[in-house]
Parts: sequence; structure tokens; C-alpha cells
Amino acid sequence: MKQYGVLVVDDSAFMRRAISLMLETDPRFFVIGIARNGVDAVDKVKRLKPDLVTMDIEMPEMNGLCALEQIMKTNPVPVVMISSRTGEGAQETLQALALGAVDFFLKENLIRNQNGDDQSIDFRQRLAGIVEAKLPTVLSKIKLPEMEVSIETNQNTELIFIGCSTGGPKALQTILPCFPKDFPVPIVIAQHMPPGFTKHLAERFDSLCQMEVQEAQNGKEVKPGTIYICPSGYQTRFEKIAGTIVFKVDDCDMVNELYKPSIDITLSSAAPIFTDKLLSIILTGMGVDGAKGCGEVKKYNGKVFVESEESCTVYGMPKAVLEAGFADGQFVLSQMYSKITSFLL
Repeated sequence: MKQYGVLVVDDSAFMRRAISLMLETDPRFFVIGIARNGVDAVDKVKRLKPDLVTMDIEMPEMNGLCALEQIMKTNPVPVVMISSRTGEGAQETLQALALGAVDFFLKENLIRNQNGDDQSIDFRQRLAGIVEAKLPTVLSKIKLPEMEVSIETNQNTELIFIGCSTGGPKALQTILPCFPKDFPVPIVIAQHMPPGFTKHLAERFDSLCQMEVQEAQNGKEVKPGTIYICPSGYQTRFEKIAGTIVFKVDDCDMVNELYKPSIDITLSSAAPIFTDKLLSIILTGMGVDGAKGCGEVKKYNGKVFVESEESCTVYGMPKAVLEAGFADGQFVLSQMYSKITSFLL
């Protein structure tokens, strides 16, 4: 079994110890070093060449954002942020994702869950998925041809849905600002995030995009010219009431789903309403959320695009959709916007 060296960066000795203990219970990881601030982190990334870095944001001398920016410029390596749940912490976390961090974890969850429960298992699984996704493989060395879509024009698409997880915010930042202000189709996004973060994500994208960006709200009509982000901590579905399509956003506690929002739940409600006028896009992310929902999209004659392995941070969700036979097209991220607009012509 290959082992991955992790550099743990935090000004708190308690957090450095807690994270190190969680990593060392997994034979896939070893702690290659620790750093107490950003200056120390930049130096040790250069000298130790870790496979992965866990990075606190608030630190003396040089904070995690400045350190991340320097690391991405000089010695790029997967960096995972250890974040606060506070409003300011959420904004800084989203800034870190824009600077190149691949994922983040809530510090309070890691402190509270160190003894092999779901949170600590998820922490290690997601770290493993990130480093293993970047290993060279026989498959990744082969230049696979793009899948092209054979469709008629004038599809009268009424909804574009985008689902993503690990690496999603950065991928979305590549696509969403390209859409013009008067884009005639609503765009709905389900991005896996802890509660409270999607509000700040919507605010950030609203400042970057030409289209208006907002969180989806229960009972609100789905309107063209708007990008909606499904709120974290809830499930978002669609309902048609007296000919008007609205969001239904609730806790949905009776549904046993790992993710809130769940891509499968949102797509499964969208498919019978939008039928062949639905375009679903699955971007980078770990796991299989979205595969079942894309099956529903195909059942009602909608179309499905997935991101290619070449540009994914983690090629999990797109791969699951592709292997299930539900993908009509597979494209690298840099081509996704042009493929979407070409489809709509």
C-alpha cells in the first residue's frame, strides 16, 4: 500500500496533535512534518515535498491564505483548509478554494470527532481520494477522445442543473462567470458543503458573475436569468403548482441521504417536470451522488454532460455517471461552457 506524506500546518499545538493522530490511525498516511505558521509551511512544502497539506487559515506571521497563494505559485501541492464555521471563516474558506485549495473541513467537527466515527472516517477518506486522484495511472496517460453529442438544435432547454462536490467551487468559477446577464435559462447548482457556507458561496458568485446568483428559497419561482445555489443543510426539490415551477426546500429528514443538498434528490424531482428540456452536468467530486439522479434524467429523455477525468480534482461522481451509461458527453472543464452553449443553439 502506498503511503502519503502529509504536512500539518496549524498554530495550535492541540490541533496539530489532533489532526496527526487522526492521520496516523490510517495506514495510507504518515505525518511528514508540522508547521506553526505560513512562513514555516511555505519552507517545509519546498523542502519536504509532501503529498498533501492540511492548512489552518488564522496563523501568526503569515496566515493560511497568503501561504496557500505562495505554495500554489512555487510548489503546487493539494492543500486542504481547516476552517471555522463563522461567517468570516466561511468567506475566507471560499477565498482559499478560489486560490487553489481543493477542499476544506470544519475545525470544530475535527475536534469533536477524533475516535473513528463518521466525521473522522470521512476526513481520511476524502484526503485519500484527493491524493489518489492525482496519481498517474495507465488510464490517465492515454489520450481518450472526447465524447461528442449528436442532437438536434432548438431543444428549448428550460433548466440547466450542475452537481459537484470536492473541487466544485473552483470548477464553478471557471464556468459561471461566462454566462451573459440575459442568459435565457435558469441554472441550479447543488454543491456539497456544510450548513451555512452556500449563502456565502452565492454572495461570492453574485459578485463575480454577470447573471444574478442567489440561494434557492422555499416556494420561490424558478426564473430565467438567475443562478440558484441549493442551500446546504437542506434538500432542494422542484414542484409544479398551477403551471409555475417553484423550489421546495426543507430538512427532508425522512430521506436517508448522506448529502444535504443531495444531487440525486434534486435531479429526481427535476426530471419528470422538465423531461427532455433538462440538461444535467456533473462536475468533479468524490462518491456516486448524481448517478441515480442522472438515470432519472435519461428516463425522461433529458441530456447529461460530465467533466472529464483530465480536469477533475476527484474523478468520482462523473465517473459513476459515465460508467452507468448515462452520459451523453464528457468534456474537460475549459470546454464545458462552449459545449453547453453549443447544445442550446
